[in-house]
Amino acid sequence: MTRLTSTCLSALVALAIVPATVPGQQPTRTPDVHFVPTPMDVVDAMLAVARVTKDDRLYDLGSGDGRIVITAATRFGAAGVGIDLNPKRIRDAEVNARDAGASDLVDFVLGDIFDADLSPATVVTLYLLPDVNRRLLPKLLSELRPGTRIVSHNYGLGDWTPERHRTVDVRGTKHEVYLWVVPAQARPVP
Repeated sequence: MTRLTSTCLSALVALAIVPATVPGQQPTRTPDVHFVPTPMDVVDAMLAVARVTKDDRLYDLGSGDGRIVITAATRFGAAGVGIDLNPKRIRDAEVNARDAGASDLVDFVLGDIFDADLSPATVVTLYLLPDVNRRLLPKLLSELRPGTRIVSHNYGLGDWTPERHRTVDVRGTKHEVYLWVVPAQARPVP
């Protein structure tokens, strides 16, 4: 074996053993919540409460495995964007979208929901903790257009009273689904 061939083989073995680092593939900070999948019965209720249609652009903040965005695409033909800090979740969501035949309608973005441009959304879905929802509220009210629907699983948006509320029983566990509609004169809440 020539020295060049030996060097090339060593380099290929090293590449196969050491995972490549791709710029932009590391979270910029620790996630605010741990991934807990939304049960499909709750996903269905969230999309029903929001009255999702093919004309919507749904943004799921902290999208995990992509189930909300993918379901909106496959069931209603809605375009969607899932945003998550965890590269593994983004990869899982992309595989799930491909397997569901929804890749042409959905995108998954590795990023921070507090830095993302949410202005194209007509529906925003959340399954975040109460303190994260409260921190997110000023951004939602300042970026989202009037009429945009916001749906949250289990947790409210501070003192903002939801327009609709639904309880979903999943195998004896109660899940709450809340809906708000961004008003014409939305002002960020301090």
